[in-house]
Formats: sequence, C-alpha cells, structure tokens
Amino acid sequence: MTPLTLTAGPKGGRRTAWVPTLVLLLGALYCLIPIAWVVIAATKDRSELFSTFTFAPGGGFFRNLSDLTAYRDGIFWRWMANSAFYAGLGALLSAAVSAAGGYALGRFAFRGREAVFKMILAGVLVPSIVLAVPQYLLLSKLGMADSYLAMLLPSILSPYGVYLVRIYAAASVPAELMEAARMDGASEWRIFSRIAVPMMMPGLITVFLFQFVGIWNNFLLPYVMLADDEKFPITLGLYTLLAQGASQPALYTLVITGCLLAVLPLIGLFLVIQRFWSLDLLSGSVKA
Repeated sequence: MTPLTLTAGPKGGRRTAWVPTLVLLLGALYCLIPIAWVVIAATKDRSELFSTFTFAPGGGFFRNLSDLTAYRDGIFWRWMANSAFYAGLGALLSAAVSAAGGYALGRFAFRGREAVFKMILAGVLVPSIVLAVPQYLLLSKLGMADSYLAMLLPSILSPYGVYLVRIYAAASVPAELMEAARMDGASEWRIFSRIAVPMMMPGLITVFLFQFVGIWNNFLLPYVMLADDEKFPITLGLYTLLAQGASQPALYTLVITGCLLAVLPLIGLFLVIQRFWSLDLLSGSVKA
C-alpha cells in the first residue's frame, strides 16, 4: 500500500482547505441564525418585540411563559402532550413494524421478495404530502376522521424505515448465527427478538428518531385530519395562534415562546439517542 502523504503549504505546514471550511461555516450560520433569533425574541415582551434591535435580548421571557401557560387554561401544554403522544407512540410502532418488515426482507428468501422491496422503494419516493388527502378520505369512510387514530395510523408504516432496516439487517445479522440458533432449537420469534433486534438496535433507533422528528414537525396531516383543537399537535396549535395574531398582535410573543419550547424536546431527544448510538458503536467494536 502507498503511504498517505500530507500536502504541505509554502512554509512547510499543512494546507488548510479554506473553501470547504468556509462553506460549512456559512451553512452553520444559515441554520443557527433563525434559532438564535427565536431564543432572543422569546425573551422580549410585546412592547420590545418590534421596537428593539433584533438580536438585543429583553427581559420578558418569564412573563411570556406565564401568559402562554395561562392562555385558554393551558391549551399550549395540551398541544405539547398531544405531539408527544403522536410522535412517541407513532415512532415506536413504526420502528417495530420496520424491524419486522426489514428483517423479513433482509434475512428470508421467499417468492415475490424483490417485488415487495421495489414497491417499498417506490413508497420512499412518494412525498407524504401527496398521501394526506387520500388518507383522510379513507379514514373518513371508516369513521376515524378527527380522532387520535387518524394521526397514529398513517404514521405506523414508514417505507424508508423498512428500507433502512432491511439494509441494516442484511449487513448486521449473520446467517450463520441464525442457523446455529435454529440448530439449538430456537424458534423464529426467539431468534428475531433475542438475536436480531439487539443487533439491529442502532438502525431501529435511527428509524425511531426520523419518525419522531417527522411526526412532531408534521403540519399537513393534522391540518387535514383534525377539527377539534383539543387534539391539535403543537405545529397546528401554534399555526392557529399565529393566525389569531393577525388581529391580536400581542399573541406574537406567545407564538415565539411556544416555538422555542417546541424545539427543546427534539434537542433533548437527539442528545439522549446520541448516547445510545455511541454505546452501540462501542459495544460493536468491542465484540469485533
């Protein structure tokens, strides 16, 4: 093998790739400036929001939080709880269905497997926004519109999740280990639950995270499915609050504070799941 050489600059030091670094910095600023604005704007009361410098912090955060909590007897926290329910249970069920489907497609040979897999790939290419109205018409025929099931059922099956687990199962679950378990008398369910699932856990956690974030941020599906604002998730609830702000500008501070609070669970979830990713990677390297 040819030894790796480093490119030296004019004075013998390593040459820095300034262009990629600058592009990454600009991309980071593009993503972080809106978040910084939300954080700072949430500290301003209604008199400071439009009269002070954009990035000058205010002193009204706790008042905004109190007003948001008091608004309509705390319906904001009901919206947060609804989002946590939809996203948490929906992502968990989706990860379970993806685990079963991806494992079957990745580790079993049966007639029609490739056709099923191609249909799943086609489902990955279809934007979820296209399916919102057909899903509403179907669930409306079944009498499930404007219900919690109307939000949960479309979230259970994730074509991308099945595709990801299928690839991960084929790479991480050895066929020899499955055959050895069968020779020891283990049932297929035991092999799946005790051997395959722990090996596929990093992939399942990824599916859970993607689905949780997708359901938490989903706007069109609840907008189409739900009419009772007691069942609204946080995205639709803040939208209705923002629409009322056109006639009541005082509500803008509540919307901004609510946006800040709505982002915090996603940040916390990512930090927690990142820990499990690290543990899985470390355990895999030790076993290797």
